[in-house]
Amino acid sequence: MHTQIIVLGGGCFWCLEAVYERVRGVMSVTSGYAGGTERDANYYRVSTGKTDHAEVVQVMFDEAIVSLQTILDIFWVIHDPTTKDRQGADIGPEYRSVIFYTNEEQRDIVQTSLSNAQPMFIDPIITEIALLDVFYKAEVSHQEYYNQNKDSNGYCRVVIDPKLRKFMEKFGDLAK
Repeated sequence: MHTQIIVLGGGCFWCLEAVYERVRGVMSVTSGYAGGTERDANYYRVSTGKTDHAEVVQVMFDEAIVSLQTILDIFWVIHDPTTKDRQGADIGPEYRSVIFYTNEEQRDIVQTSLSNAQPMFIDPIITEIALLDVFYKAEVSHQEYYNQNKDSNGYCRVVIDPKLRKFMEKFGDLAK
């Protein structure tokens, strides 16, 4: 088994977590924060938009089962990488589109993937690409959020469910 980690931000971390938890070969998905200037992060502070941290997910995957390219193919489909600091009604720098790579090989794959994804969009992709410095795990209440709240939370039904349907339509053969 060859395990890799990539950190992705594309709006609310609940959305990305819900999708990537369903991908065969993904071993774990952890919601958290990265990319900011402050040396600590929590939901309250990050939600002010003043820490420069983004809501992200840390995706640990077995590249013998699912490639980084496939992880990125899913990423381009399940969010809008052309909008600055926003996904739908979620607005602020903490909701920006960002990919944090962990090594130079990943950086090259990410940059090529972005170039290959651009023709899918009318507007330019503005996804930030950066070397991961520190990943801060989000509070327990944000882990497994969709799985624990899908029947009782309107955000899950209105925002996350359509992303899951899109994932299943395009990548259903990759689902666990």
